[in-house]
Amino acid sequence: MAKRKRRNALPPPPSPPVTQGLVGPVRSVRSGIPRPEYALTGEPSSRASRAVRTPDEIEAMRVAGRVAAAALVEVGRHVRPGVTSDELDRIGHEFMIDAGAYPSTLNYRGFPKSLCTSVNEIVCHGIPDSRKLADGDIVNVDVTAYIEGVHGDTSCTFLVGEVDEDSAQLVERTRSAMHAGIAVVGPEARVFEIGRAIEQSVAPFGYGVVREFIGHGIGDQFHTSLQIPHYHDPRNDTVLLPGMTFTIEPMINRGGPRLDMWDDGWTVATRDLQRSAQFEHTILVTESSHELLTVPADGPPAEERFAGVRCGLDTSGDPAPTG
Repeated sequence: MAKRKRRNALPPPPSPPVTQGLVGPVRSVRSGIPRPEYALTGEPSSRASRAVRTPDEIEAMRVAGRVAAAALVEVGRHVRPGVTSDELDRIGHEFMIDAGAYPSTLNYRGFPKSLCTSVNEIVCHGIPDSRKLADGDIVNVDVTAYIEGVHGDTSCTFLVGEVDEDSAQLVERTRSAMHAGIAVVGPEARVFEIGRAIEQSVAPFGYGVVREFIGHGIGDQFHTSLQIPHYHDPRNDTVLLPGMTFTIEPMINRGGPRLDMWDDGWTVATRDLQRSAQFEHTILVTESSHELLTVPADGPPAEERFAGVRCGLDTSGDPAPTG
């Protein structure tokens, strides 16, 4: 009897699995830059967190969001085949330091770098290292800046050189899913509406929505107790109120949603090694709608500026020269 073909079988991933490179030394932060409470110990505070920010905190978060967003754009300008993720980490680190900000991921629960760089099947929390980005890769860069006592958190998935069409579609559809979730944010909306909109956005394509890693409250603490799942569960019925600040950061897999953790305790990969994409903004609930806090002062955010750009090939995203 002929073997039945598995329904909806996906073709092999367009590149071999990502392998870990060498992780360089921890980068230093000059004296005089205020640090979050975990900067020395690696352990964030266990104090209770507030969901609603004060007006002063909101204004500070606009500053932190602009710094993180501008750092992400600067890193994006240097994405190209042949650059190492550690070099991208250096660029982001130095940009935040020059802006007077502390890179929030640095020593957060012991994380050794100033950015997260997640390539191809790596879903999140990839540690920058000596591996060079290859032509055809996709890479998510996640930047968080701590300044004026608060954090701003944002990420973008970039196309590296000649990316195949399936991967490019995954990236663009993930970006659209993030905006579908953002669009429902407003006072009196409920958290589950965000996940419902994201799931509905990607359902026609058969993509997997990651459940283990979700959006989170953010402010004077990197992560607060407010949770923002990217999947629909009506039990997530927290009512959104003006002054709440949180991230929306869906991780969408071309294959199934199941994950594996690398031995480093940070790097998360898709179990089937199919590619994954992610985008993220920090959001403020306003009196009538919402506000994106992670937007540069001088132009559109990275997710808009680099949409469809083959970094290292196109010039429409204003990437750095490759020579």
